[in-house]
Amino acid sequence: MRPTRRFKGYGLRFEDMGCFRTTNHFTHTLIHSCALKLLFVVLLFASVGCEDKDTLYKAYEDIDDGQWFAEKKFDFRFEVSDTTQAYNLYYLVRNAQQYPYYNLYLDRVMRGPDGKIIFSRLDEMYLSDEVTGKPRGSGLGDLFDHKFVFQRNYRFPKPGTYTISIAQSMRQNPLPSVLGIGLSVEKIPVTSP
Repeated sequence: MRPTRRFKGYGLRFEDMGCFRTTNHFTHTLIHSCALKLLFVVLLFASVGCEDKDTLYKAYEDIDDGQWFAEKKFDFRFEVSDTTQAYNLYYLVRNAQQYPYYNLYLDRVMRGPDGKIIFSRLDEMYLSDEVTGKPRGSGLGDLFDHKFVFQRNYRFPKPGTYTISIAQSMRQNPLPSVLGIGLSVEKIPVTSP
């Protein structure tokens, strides 16, 4: 009887999934590589086709080598034209499982179209459970994405370009295993009475 090949770490055989039987390591590697490329392309097209009409602005910045220095701040600029519309504002955070803390402190400053500070604040987010260490957020492998609301039902005071600056405010410098930071400004749907 011929030994069956298993997907690494999943305990599944090719035969269980209805795939053909591989004959050597090269063929197995080739099939695995092609499957990953196909999955990537499908996810890419799915994400491009799912543009949310209620999102005014969404941007994401990668952090070089996953080392976030305290002096490195990220500026997000977006245009607001409708001052009657209410918005929720969100932090978008991506971290590796190796992140050494359960929480993350971020400083945020929002400037209006005239360059004056509208608000400045220190926020704390919980990336994992402080007792169990279990990561929060959605994950794939050892990467975790988080979406934290920091301003609910906000109406911008006047039309124009707004800037939100975000910096880390942890005691460790550089802060390891934080891979990206982002901002999302989303309309609150108006409900009819």
